[in-house]
Amino acid sequence: MDIQMFGRISDAFGPSGFEEEVIRTIAGYCKNYELENDAMNNLYARMPGARADRPVIQLDAHTDECGFMVQTIHDNGCLGIIMLGGFALTNLPAHTVIIRTRKGKLVRGIITSKPVHFMNAAERASQNLDIESTYVDVGATSRKEAEEVFGISIGDPMMPEVSFSYDAEHGICFGKAFDNRAGCACIVDTMGKLYEEREALAVNVVGAFAAQEEVGMRGATVTAQVVKPDMAIVFEGSPSDDFYFSATQAQGRMKSGVQIRRMDNSYVSNPAFMEYAIELAEKHGIRYQETVRRGGSTNAGKISLTGKAVPVLVLGVPSRYVHSHYNFCAKEDLEAATELAAQVIRNLDAERIRHICRQDIL
Repeated sequence: MDIQMFGRISDAFGPSGFEEEVIRTIAGYCKNYELENDAMNNLYARMPGARADRPVIQLDAHTDECGFMVQTIHDNGCLGIIMLGGFALTNLPAHTVIIRTRKGKLVRGIITSKPVHFMNAAERASQNLDIESTYVDVGATSRKEAEEVFGISIGDPMMPEVSFSYDAEHGICFGKAFDNRAGCACIVDTMGKLYEEREALAVNVVGAFAAQEEVGMRGATVTAQVVKPDMAIVFEGSPSDDFYFSATQAQGRMKSGVQIRRMDNSYVSNPAFMEYAIELAEKHGIRYQETVRRGGSTNAGKISLTGKAVPVLVLGVPSRYVHSHYNFCAKEDLEAATELAAQVIRNLDAERIRHICRQDIL
């Protein structure tokens, strides 16, 4: 895995609906492929030399990150906001954001936190927060200044202000939006592993970088209709649970390998695809962990319902504190995800594809 590539994709500005910088960054690492984008900011990267007689496997990851939008500008210059995606309100106060104005200017703001000096006893004791009373302060003193001097308008998007870094000594990545820039980096890395072997593969490989997952898996609804896959691999920056459950209960431990997801609220896995992936992981010594999620969802929920149904394998990179400003993940887990995906694709043949697609069940 090219960690510098991952870092640049992580740093890119891309709340839901505003993913242009993300897809331009990714496109810079996909110059060997046939590239196309659409009106929703979905990006498609097709391996050259595709043949009409081969099935299609779609590699999916979503490009958008949880962010915010300016909902109103108050008389005192503070900005009322709405969330683009699911933040926990308790994680927001006193952190900084970057607002992108209509002219492309980047403005720093602070998510307001009432100073303790001005709180009464009930406020100090309460943890109740409301997005409608959460504001962003850019340093303006009036609405006029916010609009005319700072250039801020209603509808401007904003993202957490965090810069990527890599701790090589411990193999740890730090940054924002690992859900799901980790998955985007995995598509780039997987396709790179397979590029020289593309003529020998049993499938055509299409990387589909989907927009607007955090607001309802909207991009994947479109990409699946465009790609029309026979099979799919969905990469995710999955929430790491190793700080919340015991070692025996945790199913998303950092530095324990790729997470293979059996079920969440959007999708029940294809057993044959799961068995095949686990067989290859064990054969090639790729560390993995299986998970059954009580909640959550991925683009597999939309892709799997395309056409006559699509078998989907969901591979997660355990990432701490997703849907907050700051994330950790491990380089070795990124590499386990891409190595397993590459092996899955390399080893596909007509018989295995029929079995996974349930064409041999009768």
